[in-house]
Amino acid sequence: MRHDPQGLVIELLQGWHLPLLQDSAFVDLQHLLQRALLLRAPERLLSWLAPRRPLAPQVLVASWGPDRLLGLVVSQRSNRSGSCWELRHLRLAEHGGPVAPDQPSRLSVETALLREAIQRSRGAASWITSASSLDDDRLALLRQQGFQPQRTETLWRWSPKARASQRVGWPAELQLCPLQRRNAPLLWHLEQAACPAHLRQLLDRRVEDLLDHTSSPSLLLIDPSRAQAVAAVRRLRHEPGDPLPELEITLHPGWEHLLGSAVEPLLSQVASGMEVVRLRSDVLDQPRNGWLRGLGLRPEGEEVLMARSVWRRQEPQPSHQAARRLEAMLESWQPRRRPLPTPVLQPR
Repeated sequence: MRHDPQGLVIELLQGWHLPLLQDSAFVDLQHLLQRALLLRAPERLLSWLAPRRPLAPQVLVASWGPDRLLGLVVSQRSNRSGSCWELRHLRLAEHGGPVAPDQPSRLSVETALLREAIQRSRGAASWITSASSLDDDRLALLRQQGFQPQRTETLWRWSPKARASQRVGWPAELQLCPLQRRNAPLLWHLEQAACPAHLRQLLDRRVEDLLDHTSSPSLLLIDPSRAQAVAAVRRLRHEPGDPLPELEITLHPGWEHLLGSAVEPLLSQVASGMEVVRLRSDVLDQPRNGWLRGLGLRPEGEEVLMARSVWRRQEPQPSHQAARRLEAMLESWQPRRRPLPTPVLQPR
């Protein structure tokens, strides 16, 4: 629990907070909040045993007074090692009642929640989050806390049933394979090649992390002669609180000519049985944006992917401190060089 000079209290979500979180700003998060409470103990136990996919997010609430909750922040490890964390939700209550003159401002509450979430992420080296390109207040807050824009993405909405499946259009030497654990390293190498170097370092993903964020069916297009995946269409894991299921298309930089008749059958197979899905594309990727628009996808706004590094002062290790004390004790016993004689200067 942390107390702010303005009387703001920030603490982990507890069971007694749930009846106080009935504001309209938190209604769609109720299932996620209940899940976070139920899985907190198993999450802590399993994290001690071995690195694994996080079961539940961390939820912090900000209260002012005994029964007035002003906001909450939901964050979660983005990879198994915990080196990268993701800010998933930062919400403030939409109280309709009068605001006390000494109540903290909305910006103060958001800033305090975000700072506390970052401070509690032990071992984190980076943070990522997304915000609407039209939300100037949220983007300004993130920049104040050290987040920098990595790319701007267009969100596309698609109804797969509205388009008939297309015939196979990829070269005969390529093979289509379902994503499995045995060929997951090929997906990892593909993702590393397609992701910008700076963002790749911040995300710090391993093979297991990609599998944790993927659900079935997901497909790979593989070049057997090079033992290399050249394209992939993944169905991303649908987390509680996400508005729509999401698909992701990844192309190797040297195989971008596959965009079109080669990738469309993969996209149709992965989206099979889904009513509505979401896809993302970089706003600067004009060939992909034009192709998606030609498939009948409808743009639904833009989001800015933000990220920041976390720099922490490294405390001296106990073993190093003990070594220095031992050196100081033994210094008087170490052999010393004989002093050189001082030359005698003859008077002029």
